[in-house]
Amino acid sequence: MSTGDLFASPQPSSPRNTAAITLLAHCDGGARGNPGPAGYGAVIAKEDGVVLAELSEFLGFKTNNFAEYSGLLGVLQWALDNGYTRLKVVSDSELMVKQIQGKYKVNSPDLRPLFEEAKRRIARLDLFNISHALRHKNKTADRLANEAMDRGMGKTPAPAKATPYPQKSSEPAAPRRMDPVPQRSEVSAPPQGEMLRGFVRDGAIHLLGGKSLPDGVFVKIIRE
Repeated sequence: MSTGDLFASPQPSSPRNTAAITLLAHCDGGARGNPGPAGYGAVIAKEDGVVLAELSEFLGFKTNNFAEYSGLLGVLQWALDNGYTRLKVVSDSELMVKQIQGKYKVNSPDLRPLFEEAKRRIARLDLFNISHALRHKNKTADRLANEAMDRGMGKTPAPAKATPYPQKSSEPAAPRRMDPVPQRSEVSAPPQGEMLRGFVRDGAIHLLGGKSLPDGVFVKIIRE
């Protein structure tokens, strides 16, 4: 969805029987420079985790908050275009979430039109909920937003805007699910609390003694 489509009227609902299905969408937006090259990303799934669509759109030269609202508007439009009226949204933008919830006022003249358009679309739903999550719980949407910014800056070729519904094939494919369980690392973690020593070079941590850590391990750095 391009910037000019943010206020486009949703298309007529799809004939699919979607009235009883609740969607769970994670959305994110960002701008490099704030304002700067901006984009948003979103992943839309059923509550059982089966992904229905991924959205990733470059927005031009905008602010972080503009991009966050654009992600919400993109999710709302996708749901209405496809006949879904039950939607739960997760975002790592505390400002946007609390403004939509009515806990914060919208003082910015740039965000006011986006807020009002979001509320109009929300009013067309039978169920809507929005909640805040920290960025590490919103990784897929964050990745899609960064991919959009990369495309707009000419770093990668532009893929399709959204992942469509799976097409029927002769051999059924395994359903894709949101936030899959990470593969176990081949590197075993040291015992919890073990003191390891190392040094920093070019921003990377190098452990002494040929030791290494698997992905996902949290460490505490103490300068000596």
